[in-house]
Amino acid sequence: MGVASFFQERVIFGKNIPAPVNALLQEAAGNTDNFAQAEKLLLQAQAIDPQQLPVYTALYKLYFYNGHTSKAEDAVFQSLHQAAKQGGFHYDWTALEAQAEWSDPDSAGRAYLYSLKALAFIRLRQGDNQGAQDILATLQRLDPADVVGADVIRALAESMAEEWGNG
Repeated sequence: MGVASFFQERVIFGKNIPAPVNALLQEAAGNTDNFAQAEKLLLQAQAIDPQQLPVYTALYKLYFYNGHTSKAEDAVFQSLHQAAKQGGFHYDWTALEAQAEWSDPDSAGRAYLYSLKALAFIRLRQGDNQGAQDILATLQRLDPADVVGADVIRALAESMAEEWGNG
């Protein structure tokens, strides 16, 4: 049974995800070539358990990679709100200070940082380099060890700023 269930899980979304939500996440992961079906499955998962942060992550990634940046942005904001609520800290990233609990990969704080990183990437895609830079500066302050890999987005933002400056 262990091998069979290993192959049935396409993606590991996190720990302690209720089975019905995980099943919908897995089915959505298997339907990424069918945007409408994947979106429907993820929205069902969100309706079943709106506290499951991996559902928000899957939603904003689906929207972003399919060119729906406004929907991706909305899903990121939902994720930020839910993560802040679960983590017991303020939603507004400009007012936050680094917190040790953000080092736990399964914490609401880590989900918050990843969502903030996604928002910086969305801002770049929307052509808002300054907005992305502001978020990246906050990420550097909150996550000086860069456990969420914001340096990749930072390098992209710098490259784009140079390109726009020379264009």
